[in-house]
Amino acid sequence: MREVLREPMLALLLVGGGIYLLLGNLHEALILLAFACASIAITVIQETRTERVLDALRDLTSPRALVIRDGTRKRIPGREVVRGDLIVLAEGDRVPADALLVRAQDLLADESLLTGEAVAVRKSVATAASPTARPGGDDQPFVYSGSLIVRGSGIAEVRATGSGSEIGRIGQSLRMLETEPPRLRAQTARLTRLCAIGGGLVSALALVLYGTLRGGWLDAVLAAITIGMSMLPEEFPVVLTVFMAMGAWRISRARVLTRRAAAIETLGSATVLCTDKTGTLTENRMSIAELRTSDGETMAPPASLTALSPQAQALAFHGLLASAPQPFDPMETAFHDFARTSPPERPPPTQSGWTLARTYGLRPDLLAVTQIWQPDAARPSCVVAAKGAPEAIAALCHLDDTHRTAISQALDAMAARGLRVLGVAKASYEGMDFPETPQGFTFQFLGLVGIADPLRPSVPDAVRDCRSAGIRVMMITGDYPETARAIAGAAGIDNGATILTGAAIETLAEPALREHLHTATICARIMPEQKLRIVQALKAGGETVAMTGDGVNDAPALKAAHIGIAMGGRGTDVAREAAAIVLLDDDFSSIVTAIRLGRRIYDNLRKAMGFVFAVHVPIAGLALLPLVLDYPLIFSPIHIAFLEMIIDPVCTMAFEAETEEDDVMRRPPRPPAESLFSRPLIVWSLLQGLLVLILVGGLFLFATQRAMPAEEARALTFVSLVLSIVSLILVNRSFSTSLVTAIRRPNATLLWILGTMITVLLSSVLVPAIRNLFRFAPLHWHDLGLSIGAAATVLVVLEIAKTFWRDRLRF
Repeated sequence: MREVLREPMLALLLVGGGIYLLLGNLHEALILLAFACASIAITVIQETRTERVLDALRDLTSPRALVIRDGTRKRIPGREVVRGDLIVLAEGDRVPADALLVRAQDLLADESLLTGEAVAVRKSVATAASPTARPGGDDQPFVYSGSLIVRGSGIAEVRATGSGSEIGRIGQSLRMLETEPPRLRAQTARLTRLCAIGGGLVSALALVLYGTLRGGWLDAVLAAITIGMSMLPEEFPVVLTVFMAMGAWRISRARVLTRRAAAIETLGSATVLCTDKTGTLTENRMSIAELRTSDGETMAPPASLTALSPQAQALAFHGLLASAPQPFDPMETAFHDFARTSPPERPPPTQSGWTLARTYGLRPDLLAVTQIWQPDAARPSCVVAAKGAPEAIAALCHLDDTHRTAISQALDAMAARGLRVLGVAKASYEGMDFPETPQGFTFQFLGLVGIADPLRPSVPDAVRDCRSAGIRVMMITGDYPETARAIAGAAGIDNGATILTGAAIETLAEPALREHLHTATICARIMPEQKLRIVQALKAGGETVAMTGDGVNDAPALKAAHIGIAMGGRGTDVAREAAAIVLLDDDFSSIVTAIRLGRRIYDNLRKAMGFVFAVHVPIAGLALLPLVLDYPLIFSPIHIAFLEMIIDPVCTMAFEAETEEDDVMRRPPRPPAESLFSRPLIVWSLLQGLLVLILVGGLFLFATQRAMPAEEARALTFVSLVLSIVSLILVNRSFSTSLVTAIRRPNATLLWILGTMITVLLSSVLVPAIRNLFRFAPLHWHDLGLSIGAAATVLVVLEIAKTFWRDRLRF
């Protein structure tokens, strides 16, 4: 509200209303004051923010922790955990702090918040030789704040909390980063300031000249206010505010939330889109993608397991038996999801009365999980199932070299396609006296299961649209290079370039890194701080960078990018807070929709700004003309205020509602340094304004020289000006197509506004009460013909001129 009250136009309206009160003209005073109140109301409503929508997305709370203090276990809020506490970890727990494991049993942790990778990693107990490590990688003795325990249990000693933890360091880097400043707001503020200074000087000069030469200082003040209002393009900041607010609303209808309006202006200039793999290009859920049986049969999963051969059914079923009944591990969840299509004669064991008798967890010397199921409690016969690393399963089955070589070749082929590969084996056992280790069973090798994080179906088309719009898509992931290459190929990302790895980035100086990033499209095995370095290097190389991500590890890069795009559904609070844009449906294709809308918004913003610039030229010229030629004043503050009430909705609502240009996604990104008020746009606006000024001003001079009464000349001039403004609206609807093509584009808002304008204009001429308020005299039909002829001339001349100026205006 304070910013609204500081607007110069509001001050001029209030001063003008006060002077009319001093002159005893209550009607005009009340109208000006009503215009002032309307200006306040419109601005306040238009500046309503959409930040509150984020509240509906906050689904992550501070985890609670089970700690051992003084030999007693107690449950406390995660934020109260301190260094030295012993925390008890179990399946489903969120780790409250960075800690060192002192006890672990078959412990797997999902560290995707920090690494971006959905595959859980194994944990082992700390030894004296345990090195300091970072998130990601198997057999580490460390667990990290924010990660999720998906299997097993353990006890860990807290080593770091708050800003000292891995997640805390990311927060520290976020506080040190500055978001990109809004360029358009600075440009419009500077132009408005220059116009206000120029208008103030001209108004002061008019005040002195009018008061000195004509006398009547109150009338001189009104004349100065009129000139000041006519020369102040106060619509510029209003248009920018409305376009950003309406743009945010329009983009939100495409399930994209705009947290910072400045991002909308940058969308159209994005040249590089850096995207995470897991959860962004992929669905962040593991699913079974391929089955290879021991007899060499290879198949993709069908819609129903009934379509599988008996060998493949056994492979899938025993993989399920080797998984936890209530899984947290994404790969075990994939077996359960796959089993939901099981035929009725073989339901999941938990639904058929089977009992889990024993589990052998992962060990460093045997990377496999073995589970023993008892189908019937009355009988001691047991089914044994094992799954794990293919080489570990081959060892359990005691396969010969020939079979091991075949498995190795199949493993390489599946891994090259980005699949995580597990081996599956089965055994039977009589009795309940189980051996100490899985090696005590006689296993039969069943085959290999390939598990993948599926690509989102909409991604290839979205990548193709980005390429046609001149936007280079770059994948930045913590996954292995071959997996990244496979996903990039499926997504349609150009994967012919050399893959840039995190290890290689560590050895590159900044100039060399920028050089490599000019052509790189895949960055693999990347640590969080390297993502930030990549974004900063791209920016230093002159790119306009959009960065997508969903994890805590993505947050610094999201904040540093020109456009940070977070995933709203699967994304973390930290990522959403750091980003400028949030995809509410986590759909990568929504990014393309946002870019398309961003370009449309910028296009329409330039049309509106050009229109505002053009229309103020004749308004200011007609306000100054009588003073220069010593003629009666044409306009008073009430006329200017009325024109502003016409211009405001036209340049905001009407132009904002214009549909996109046909080539909006076929043109290259606009240069980031390009000014909103480019030289061709300024020249084009001046040309339009001068043409209207010449024609309408010429009508005023013609009417005055023919001794037409002042009220009738004022009405003729005002009507001609408003109709010429309608012509300017039609001309500026499109810079790239003709008027005929533009008219075919639907714009219900424009039709409604034009209808209202014409109705109000006719009322001001035909209704006596309104006519007297504006000091108009009745117009003859031939006078209206002159006004319509002037407006038609403006339309025809500018349409012809636009064909020669079109290439300069296209952007």
